[in-house]
Amino acid sequence: MFRTPARLFRVLAIAEAITWTLLISALIARAVGATPLLVTIAGGIHGFVFLSYGATAVLLAFHQRWHVGVAITAIASAIVPYATIPAEIWLHRTGRLDGAWRLTETDDPRDHTWYDRTMRWFLLRPWMLALLILAAVAAIFVVLLLVGPPGGK
Repeated sequence: MFRTPARLFRVLAIAEAITWTLLISALIARAVGATPLLVTIAGGIHGFVFLSYGATAVLLAFHQRWHVGVAITAIASAIVPYATIPAEIWLHRTGRLDGAWRLTETDDPRDHTWYDRTMRWFLLRPWMLALLILAAVAAIFVVLLLVGPPGGK
């Protein structure tokens, strides 16, 4: 399913946009009298996908060797509803999502950095990488739940 960085990023960008729709729909439903529980559920789903998208953007920023500005743009696109879709299109059109996963070392001196070696190690063990990202996202998610919703309610 995620045989290329572009495919992984596209799936998360679309999922993030879909969860924006869930959240906005739940907020509208609450405004017209539906149970506030809908916002809690949609907000939780959106929050988890939002963090997953951000983690994926960070992973690809290192893997694809994006400049800091490109990485910040990709990550920040999750803040604006539906902006992950045009961000993904832009990254794709500019070639920043091109190529396969770099699973082997090449003659490129950049392949000899500690984070490239570490990334290759994890990419060769995708289940471990997925568990690591899932654990990090879950930990951030729990911390944010403990802090509470925006606005202090």
